[in-house]
Amino acid sequence: MIGAVDIGGTKIAVGMVSGGRVLDKTEFPTDVPNGFAVAMARIATALRECAGRAAAELRGIGIGCAGQLDAVTGRLGSVNNLPGWEGCNPVEILEREFSLPVALENDADAVALGEVHWGALRSASRLVFVTIGTGIGASVILEGKIYRGVRHSHPEIGHFVIDPSGPMCTCGARGCWESLASGPGMAQWAKENAPAERAALNLTARQLCLLAEEGDEWAQRAVEHEGRYLGLGLANLVDVFVPEAIILGGSVMKSAPLFMDRIWREIRENCRLVPHECVEIVMASLGADVALIGAGEVWHHRFERSAGRID
Repeated sequence: MIGAVDIGGTKIAVGMVSGGRVLDKTEFPTDVPNGFAVAMARIATALRECAGRAAAELRGIGIGCAGQLDAVTGRLGSVNNLPGWEGCNPVEILEREFSLPVALENDADAVALGEVHWGALRSASRLVFVTIGTGIGASVILEGKIYRGVRHSHPEIGHFVIDPSGPMCTCGARGCWESLASGPGMAQWAKENAPAERAALNLTARQLCLLAEEGDEWAQRAVEHEGRYLGLGLANLVDVFVPEAIILGGSVMKSAPLFMDRIWREIRENCRLVPHECVEIVMASLGADVALIGAGEVWHHRFERSAGRID
């Protein structure tokens, strides 16, 4: 039984995971302003309560956390949605609290590991997982191992530039994939290109997708724009990695059928030098528990699978 922790800017989820299944779980607001120490105390309490309800003896704890981090030391880097937590170390805290081995990975890497070992593409060894929601995060798995950059860094694929004349991104660059194709990016484009009678509306990406399904022309234009930039970003990934598969997750992908035709059109038009037709694009298959299943798999990947060793 592995304790699983998913740390996000809005909420923290804690659970007990075994064999790719969540046996008990709870969640609570991250409450960033109250500080890192308060959050860690709540996590420790939640782990004990979940273990008690599941009648489980913990072997270890796996953590998935948003943003840049050092998977070797367990220290958090600069995380936009966790201000003031930079330099904090959840691994050290939980190892001391439970006297158990603890492993930490970026949340996109955690989810990718969950999908690789328990999802629909268990046989794939070269794949890219992309989550599209409030932001865009991605994880690259090569030969079953998380790809890491220099100093074991997590590549920020959501921040490669697609259109240098595009909107300003939260990272400080202009025209990042995230600024163009995330949920807020879609909503911002729709607002800026709304007809006069709708200029005051502040619709979310989800609301726009629902309107598009009903035949609303303005919303359909927003969907077409979103599909184009989703497709361009994914085409770049196909050209660079030529993976066996790309797995798509996140809140925007709940409306995936609206975008897939345009996504494939961009891939066909922009990936002519690689066998793009051999790349599968599938939806994440683990449902609402994917973050906790992934966090649990972080521990197995680090301590039980040779591919997870960090040299």
